[in-house]
Amino acid sequence: MVRISDGGGRRRIDHDLRLSIAVSPDRRAVEQQFLVSVTYSRMADEEKVKREDSTKEMSDSELDKLKAERKNKRKKRLMKDAAKAEKRGVCYLSRVPPRMDPLKLRQILSQYGDIERIWLTPEDPAAHVHRKKAGGFRGQGFTEGWVEFTNKNVAKRVASMLNGEQIGGKKKSSFYYDLWNIKYLSKFKWDHLTEEIAYKNATREQKLALELSAAKKERDFYLAKVDQSRAFSSIDERLKKKHKIQQANGTTSEIQGDHQQAAKVIRQFPQTKPVRDGGEKQKPGLSKDLLAGVFGGSS
Repeated sequence: MVRISDGGGRRRIDHDLRLSIAVSPDRRAVEQQFLVSVTYSRMADEEKVKREDSTKEMSDSELDKLKAERKNKRKKRLMKDAAKAEKRGVCYLSRVPPRMDPLKLRQILSQYGDIERIWLTPEDPAAHVHRKKAGGFRGQGFTEGWVEFTNKNVAKRVASMLNGEQIGGKKKSSFYYDLWNIKYLSKFKWDHLTEEIAYKNATREQKLALELSAAKKERDFYLAKVDQSRAFSSIDERLKKKHKIQQANGTTSEIQGDHQQAAKVIRQFPQTKPVRDGGEKQKPGLSKDLLAGVFGGSS
């Protein structure tokens, strides 16, 4: 068995190499090939270690440069995406035919131009349940939708060309005879749609939180009343037991239960009586002779 020293240590040649040495007539050539492979692997390991050490020993200025470069790349990418978004156009579908889903809509409209995104509003769950009970289409239905084209000029052309026209396609399709209700939305971007959806979701969550808080208050009020009624019923039971014990002993109970209605108390407040009730007292007035002397009249 051949042993080769590597940095003071000993490494065994694997089974395949031993077989190759046993079969090959020139063992020295095989040993040289093995030494070359070992040296190459050692050099690769050393370069890897040096690279790791260099990354660890990077100064703060170099790290700041890397961060600045990444930030600039991200900013350029965002600017490029914003420029692309400005060129896009959105079309509005006021009615989505039955049995049509986003995949089928993309297949139909993609032949007129490149499409980025599609959003269809699901129908009301109550309407879906009613339709299923009536024996209609059992799949998901949609009420309205938005389609974003890569080019706004294409979106304008598609809306003007298809609005009011028959959808067509294969005659076997369920929406072959339906008509397109499509309109181009000028100065409308996809962000406006996402903002509206987010606003609707936020309002729905707020309403749900208010309903939950109201239901919790009602529950707490009901539980408080239940506890109060239990306390009153236990007081009545104790009073009844006490009354039975007194009757068994032959003594008359003077204690009235809280369940009996107390006599109505009429309170009287003392008030000063009016003057007319105690006898009319005339106020002193001027004599007729004095008045006649002042005004020159005859008495």
